[in-house]
Amino acid sequence: MSETLYDFAIVGAGMAGASLAAELAPYARVLVLEAEDIPGYHSTGRSAAFWEECYGGPGVVPLTLASGNYLREGGFLRQRGALYIGRGEDKPAMDGFQDRFAGTGVTIERLARSDLSARIPQIRSEWNDAIWEPACADIDVAALHQHYLSSLKRGGADLVCRAAVSGFEREPGGWRILTEAGAVYRAAKVVNAAGAWADVIATRAGANPLGIDPKRRTVAQLRVDPAAPDDLPLVLDISGGFYFKSDNGRLWLSPHDEIPSRPCDAAPDEIDVARAIDRFQSVTNWRVEAVERRWAGLRSFAPDRLPVYGADPQVPDFIWFAGQGGFGIQTAPAAARLGAQIMLGQGADALTAGIDTSNYAPARFFEEKARQAG
Repeated sequence: MSETLYDFAIVGAGMAGASLAAELAPYARVLVLEAEDIPGYHSTGRSAAFWEECYGGPGVVPLTLASGNYLREGGFLRQRGALYIGRGEDKPAMDGFQDRFAGTGVTIERLARSDLSARIPQIRSEWNDAIWEPACADIDVAALHQHYLSSLKRGGADLVCRAAVSGFEREPGGWRILTEAGAVYRAAKVVNAAGAWADVIATRAGANPLGIDPKRRTVAQLRVDPAAPDDLPLVLDISGGFYFKSDNGRLWLSPHDEIPSRPCDAAPDEIDVARAIDRFQSVTNWRVEAVERRWAGLRSFAPDRLPVYGADPQVPDFIWFAGQGGFGIQTAPAAARLGAQIMLGQGADALTAGIDTSNYAPARFFEEKARQAG
């Protein structure tokens, strides 16, 4: 049993847990417990790796925009641009998209058909409407994750891998945290950054699960003819049926699926890969020569699809940092800073100024239940 009483024990060392630990470490004694052999094995290591201002919806935009300068100045972004595309029948969806993001601070513009074909050389003629988002960029996810892992260690935090949490026991001053390996750790507060396992960890700690729902996302790497140009933008279906981007002459393609899943080591299903290719071939004239590799990861959403940051209203020394869907990497700098400020009782700084923390507080779910009961 560890004799150290940590201020915070963070469960999970993916992007969420690592970034939060890095922000907390200069001010507190921090322990990070990771179930796998290495951090970032699950969702962090399987990201499609882009920073896109509209991704996650208007409620996520403040976190994304606040993170942009940090990522750019750190050298973690490479400019790409993004195109949301549609056909004639998709005009209401295109108009609605523009209306939805009006006033949020994102930069988008409608393109003519000639501009669209210039940016996607193999696009079929029926895809004739587009919204251009110039700020979209690729994220070097591995470098960003390593940046936070290095920062948490420099700050004095302890990271323990192969430390799957099996249970919790209350004790004066906090928690005893039990692991499957038999080790026991002590902390004043537990932070739930367990991704797809967030509700599992909550239940083990005696907190009510919030309904954080893991969903499988599939990506395939294709060899196509002709080779995909390096300057191809990220291309997304306005109706949510697919997205693709180039990578060293190949294409990364997803059916933009959200298949309900239990928490697990996710694996791609052949039907989802086939569905993605079928949709892709209805959009472009590229010839698919081979599927070179495929993978899947789990994205975890709260019921309102916004992240959850802060103390559980019923178990106040149990803290949520979860439900970050597919936008957890692109919002990591602002989310981690915001989470640390909430946990340390600090005010906002230049990075988090203007972000309304109540939008992400766990209390919103309990308030909604109370309204329904009343």
